[in-house]
Amino acid sequence: MRDRYTVTITDYRGARHFNLSQLMRRMLGAVGTVVTLGFVVGAFAIYMLSSKVAALNSDLKTLEDYQSHIKEQNMQLLRKQKSLLHAVEEKADALTRMSDELGDLEILIGLKPQASNTISDRLDTATLTAQQKRLMLESIPSGLPLKNTRLTSGYGMRVHPVLNRKAMHGGLDMSARVGTPVYATANGVVEWAAPHKSSGLGNMIKLNHNYGFSSTFGHLDKILVNVGDYVQRGDLIGHTGNTGMSSAPHLHYEIRYLHRRLDPKPFTDWSFENYDVLFEREENIKWDSLAESVRKAVISPERLLLQAEPKLSAISN
Repeated sequence: MRDRYTVTITDYRGARHFNLSQLMRRMLGAVGTVVTLGFVVGAFAIYMLSSKVAALNSDLKTLEDYQSHIKEQNMQLLRKQKSLLHAVEEKADALTRMSDELGDLEILIGLKPQASNTISDRLDTATLTAQQKRLMLESIPSGLPLKNTRLTSGYGMRVHPVLNRKAMHGGLDMSARVGTPVYATANGVVEWAAPHKSSGLGNMIKLNHNYGFSSTFGHLDKILVNVGDYVQRGDLIGHTGNTGMSSAPHLHYEIRYLHRRLDPKPFTDWSFENYDVLFEREENIKWDSLAESVRKAVISPERLLLQAEPKLSAISN
């Protein structure tokens, strides 16, 4: 009986006796040891994981604080950028107004800007190829921005229909019902597409074109392009309206060269069939120099193709 143990359990029903062998005792001891070790290891693991979670939470809090700091810095930079852009726009508007006022003053005192074209500067359109002519028509504003319209006010001095005083009108007014489609008159990029309060043109689009030209479309009802968009001649860019300082629905259309306003009428009359009209009526642009740049732009790709043809022939042989 040395290798056996007796366990007695007593309750209200009496005593019960259980005999355990030495082997069973050892097994129970081993199981108890394993369970105890499991508890110890589990407790240690929980402690380590809790420490790691606490460390991760601390790191997360640090990252969240850093992210908030970065967001605040970004907001400050965006506010500063917006303020600088607004200041630049105000300066640009001021310079444009000064240029316009100078032009108005020249007209009022009868001082017409001296034509920059000499006899040798004038463009001989007979030397232009059809491709070169088409490129100029696509790059420089040409034709009307509206279909089936009539001019209601031309370029020059007039009595302002809203202010009721004599003032310079720097573009053309074209009659149109609200919602009439407005089309780009040359390839270009959108510089402005929003309300323009300082000019009184309401919802306005300004396109920058090649060779120093730009076109402006005012009093729009809807603007269909965004700043930075590239447009081609004939693309729909907006719809006419009656926004800004306007007495009736119409489109105000301007053309500028190096930021100075030009009479848009010769440009609206300019077409492939009526090609010489612009160069005969607008004398303050060095057309011959501009045409030479167009020739180079057209000839360069042709030369590349001519240079590539022998190489392609050699490869095919």
